[in-house]
Amino acid sequence: MSAALDHAPFSRKEMASRVANDIAEGWYVNLGIGLPTLVADHIPAGREVVLHSENGILGMGPVPGPNEADPWLVNAGKENVTLVAGASLFHHADSFAMIRGGHIDLCVLGAFEIGETGDLANWSTSGSDRTPAVGGAMDLAAGARNVWVMTTHVTKSGEPKLVRQCRYPLTAARAVNRVYSDLAVIDVTESGFVVRAMAPGLTQARLQELTDAPLAFSLR
Repeated sequence: MSAALDHAPFSRKEMASRVANDIAEGWYVNLGIGLPTLVADHIPAGREVVLHSENGILGMGPVPGPNEADPWLVNAGKENVTLVAGASLFHHADSFAMIRGGHIDLCVLGAFEIGETGDLANWSTSGSDRTPAVGGAMDLAAGARNVWVMTTHVTKSGEPKLVRQCRYPLTAARAVNRVYSDLAVIDVTESGFVVRAMAPGLTQARLQELTDAPLAFSLR
């Protein structure tokens, strides 16, 4: 399948802004490694959203500016972060108790594949120790009340990431509620993938061509 594009995909900032704008007031939110970390910079002003990191932070702020980073203050992806007023730091065991106890309203994760029933495959397959194996994603996918995915719609070689059935080992089954790709916003429903928004210039036929599983369209 060709990865050539005949339309303007959503930029990384546009994807992050769409996710941030859809987060409800008062939610406790965990942002996964990679694209999801961008969401922290796009939370609407005046909206109370409490950002959580599984290494023991509640109340993360935006990415630090130049020369502002505290080398001892990092998220679970080992990236420097800031804290908002009232933030708290604690042992990672307490952090996972929050996750496993169902106290996280939303987790935003990256993915290699998403199955049409909401199956999630995002195990790290690299040889580095930056994100070993499944990491905390397994607990987050199972424990968070909502699971959203941020990802490119296809791989670098043009293969679809939204599939009928995942080929990679599953992180969690039937966990994903919504997908924010660089081409569309797609809900995962009992009847499969339902497209809610599409990138400018993209046709329904082209989006379906780039997706392995069948799509329904209910644009907002």
